Amino acid sequence: MERIERHACFGGWQDVYRHESKVLGCDMTVGVYFPPQAEEGPCPVLYWLSGLTCNEQNFITKAGAQRYAAEHGLILVAPDTSPRGDDVADDEAYDLGKGAGFYVNATREPWSRHYRMYDYIVEELPEWVESDPAASDRRSISGHSMGGHGALAIALKNPGRYRSVSAFSPIVAPTQVPWGEKAFSAYLGDDREAWKQYDTVELVKNAREKLPLLIDQGEDDNFLAEQLRPELLREACDAAKHPIELRMRPGYDHSYYFIASFIGEHIAHHARALKG
Repeated sequence: MERIERHACFGGWQDVYRHESKVLGCDMTVGVYFPPQAEEGPCPVLYWLSGLTCNEQNFITKAGAQRYAAEHGLILVAPDTSPRGDDVADDEAYDLGKGAGFYVNATREPWSRHYRMYDYIVEELPEWVESDPAASDRRSISGHSMGGHGALAIALKNPGRYRSVSAFSPIVAPTQVPWGEKAFSAYLGDDREAWKQYDTVELVKNAREKLPLLIDQGEDDNFLAEQLRPELLREACDAAKHPIELRMRPGYDHSYYFIASFIGEHIAHHARALKG
């Protein structure tokens, strides 16, 4: 573990670390915000999963989340979105390869050697983060777009592991939209049944834990109709009687301007669950 950035921020510290990931077989960078309360004792942890083309920098520099994390005493952890390195498989397209890990464990070559983002987020990253005396084992998860897909699917697949989950503009049904079909075909192969283990709409149908889903979606999002399709998740939740709060926001798009506008509400939501 090597700290490569440190910035004073709202009474705490915004750090960036580089560490060797055995799961991914490469070095990874992770943004970690420590609120001022971390100097007094262990703080709960909110994991943030970013979207396509992003790395750890997007959330920590654009969302304005540190202010609210300092207010509520939460540690924010923002990992990269994929493995990186010269020997890591890639693609020319923005929606496959580096920057587009989709938070799955790839089973198909050449991706399976490094692209095991599911195991990294669920197991390796928390083991590393929560070994710090400043962090407690109380955790929640959130994300945006591809990361919203990751946050929702991971929370549903791991009942009891997270106190709360939320998402901005998530890909809720990756098995039914172009982004997901392209990525899952490459990473997982042609068996569409195998894809369903990472599809929020499918996971809600048989979820063993009724963890409430909080979702904000901009009505002016360019990707809304083709790639995101939140109505599919609302229908699945209604059918399964799974609690969901889907807030459609008039005028907002897919950008970090949207995230920055409502991240305070999401952090407050997680703080209530983490401290309750």
